[in-house]
Amino acid sequence: MIGAAAALLLLCNGRIAGASHIVSGLLEGPRGDAAWRVYFVAGTILGAFVFSSLTGTVHTDRPDFPAGLLTAGGLLVGFGASLGSGCTSGHGVCGLGRLSPRSAVATAIFLATAIATTFTVRHVFGVA
Repeated sequence: MIGAAAALLLLCNGRIAGASHIVSGLLEGPRGDAAWRVYFVAGTILGAFVFSSLTGTVHTDRPDFPAGLLTAGGLLVGFGASLGSGCTSGHGVCGLGRLSPRSAVATAIFLATAIATTFTVRHVFGVA
């Protein structure tokens, strides 16, 4: 579904579905460019709500997960998206779909970092 949505956005609007760029464009993009971004973000939220309603599957928080690590992780994701000039959806879904060498390198770095982070959190910090 993510790939289909990304392809539709590119075909119908000529835009790449990188979530970090779409959201940041709401905050600092050109004035006449906000409507499609609002629809995209609202559709993402509404889609999750509809899926949850239809399937009965609800995301549950992990109260046992340290809040400090969760906060640090969120900040690092934002920093990484900025440093990598895009997020995993922009590079991994859209960039690889367009056969972008830059996106292939970025995605490989994202994956290596995710593996190292998971190993560190689980085996060094002992959080399961």
